[in-house]
Amino acid sequence: MSTKPPPFRPTAWRRRTILSGWLLATSLIALRSAQIQLAQVRTWSTLAEAQHTTDKEVAAARGTIFDRDGAELAVSRETWSVSVAPQELKDVASVRSLLREALGLSDRKARQLVSRDRSWSVVPGRYPASVKVRLGGVRGVYVERVLERYHPHGDMARGVLGSVIDESGQGGVEQILDGLLRGRAGREVVARDNLGRAIPGETFLVEAPQAGGQVVLTLDLDLQEIARQALEDAIDVSEARGGDVLVTDPRSGEILAMVSIRDGNATGLGAVTTPYEPGSTLKPFTVATLLESGLASLEDRFEVGDGSWKAPGRVLHDTHPPEDPFISLSDALRVSSNVGIARAAQALPAGLQYEALRDFGFGVPTGIELPGEVSGTLRRPDAWSGASPASLAIGYEISVTPLQMAMAYGALANGGVLMEPRLIREVRDADGKTLRRWGPRALRRVVSPDVARAVGEVLVDVVEDGTGTAASLGVFRVAGKSGTARAYSPEGGYTRGDYSSSFVGFFPAEDPQLVVFVKLENPRAGSYYGGAVAAPVTRATMEAALAARSTPLNRAQLLRATRRPSETTPSMSPVRFASDGWMSENAGAAETLVLPARPEPGVAVSLPDVSGLPARVAIRRLHALGLRVEQRALGEIIGTVPSAGTRVFQGDTVRLRVLGRGDG
Repeated sequence: MSTKPPPFRPTAWRRRTILSGWLLATSLIALRSAQIQLAQVRTWSTLAEAQHTTDKEVAAARGTIFDRDGAELAVSRETWSVSVAPQELKDVASVRSLLREALGLSDRKARQLVSRDRSWSVVPGRYPASVKVRLGGVRGVYVERVLERYHPHGDMARGVLGSVIDESGQGGVEQILDGLLRGRAGREVVARDNLGRAIPGETFLVEAPQAGGQVVLTLDLDLQEIARQALEDAIDVSEARGGDVLVTDPRSGEILAMVSIRDGNATGLGAVTTPYEPGSTLKPFTVATLLESGLASLEDRFEVGDGSWKAPGRVLHDTHPPEDPFISLSDALRVSSNVGIARAAQALPAGLQYEALRDFGFGVPTGIELPGEVSGTLRRPDAWSGASPASLAIGYEISVTPLQMAMAYGALANGGVLMEPRLIREVRDADGKTLRRWGPRALRRVVSPDVARAVGEVLVDVVEDGTGTAASLGVFRVAGKSGTARAYSPEGGYTRGDYSSSFVGFFPAEDPQLVVFVKLENPRAGSYYGGAVAAPVTRATMEAALAARSTPLNRAQLLRATRRPSETTPSMSPVRFASDGWMSENAGAAETLVLPARPEPGVAVSLPDVSGLPARVAIRRLHALGLRVEQRALGEIIGTVPSAGTRVFQGDTVRLRVLGRGDG
């Protein structure tokens, strides 16, 4: 007889325990749910949103840099980069075909980009906005906005402008005004799928970027092109290592052109960062100091003997033996007599000689709005040797920058006032509203107007009958001075056979509008004297400036400053301006001077045939028609792009085609 176990009947305490457990678990779940949905709702919502969206910075367009006439020198250009994630593609064949059509790729390259063997492929190059429209909604294809710094005129003024690296200005104006130019980045939200991939078309702009401000420089693009071409030609002919050209307005201190080339590189700032011993170009300041202090007059005569003098601590020599053992101070400057100038400078107390050079701006930074400016070297009198007074009088034992020298000559040109150099004309906000405008700023008067005028007249004689005749313009009186000095470095001292050859001139001498500084480093072919290699560059620059359409020169004042036919000498061919540019002629007494009216922008002109012409002549002719000129290499000109006969508008850029550079 089997015995069945009695049915299970939980005791009351067991029932209570189970019920209590259920109630406790339910309460805990309810409490946790309330905590998550009420107390921690923001935290969990943020985490959930982060799984499906991501924040992304939107770069701001960097502000534009203009020349004085509104020509764009540096702009931000919006381009697009394209990348492919092959593993995310749904239809590989159609995407491959689309890449070929939209990007102009070869079939082979398109196959590589969509190959399943790759996890990520980057398409080389940058593309226009139309690519974003065609590829932006394709899964697995990523199109991203890229802002690039673009220079419409190449490296024409890159040293002055600087560059942008990782959205930060490096060198030049880009660095000095980085805070104004960079703008403020915006923010966008990008939706992602469950695998963390961006969902095409699901991008939302949360905060719009703010573009950077604008900068207007004092540079004149036409003069910058002219100076660049003249310097490149001179370097090519003289086989120099490099050089500098500066064009300034002596009345305002504005920098109209600044070009520095070293070893074929035109992106440096040697005009403010590379000092040199000036040699004879410093002599006018010695003469001006003697006149201003009343210690000598231009008529005073000084003994030069046979052109050799044993000064305290050194022996000085003149390049050319004098015809007379005595020479006037004016003639000593005209023929650049080392002995005559040094003997005259004996009358200068050391303190006065030092202070005068400092007053002309030597030994101190000019304050130009560019990074890296150096002050050059001008030692205090207590550090001088016995030879220092004579050496300083003729431009040795001192180093100056090209900019310092140009500004000092500007003081002689404008009547004796040293101006602060000005590179930035005004700054604007992103909408073009002017925030600040800079005007001329006089630093100090260094000599009286009478002294400045007297020295200027001697410098005219230098150009007409002295060491600077290669800078003569004939119809205009030009004042200037050449200089030749052995190259010196603090580490190695003077280097035999290496020279700095320079010339500084201003014109027209009666009412100067331009100062042109030219320096060549280590010319190897032909003469190395400044009057032979640098003075012609000054002349070429001034000639082209006269012919340029948008020259800052006041043409009415130029007419008043022209010579009468009776004032020109047989060696000076009168010069006529005509509508087709600058011409030099042997004209009779009936010669008339006709300056072309400044053409109105937007006027169509027929492009002339300049094939076979020297580069300088071709460029001058095109400039005279109001066209900008681009020359990428030196060589024989075989045509232009566009071709001769094409109707173009004044202000358009014409490229010269050069034989042997892929053009012929």
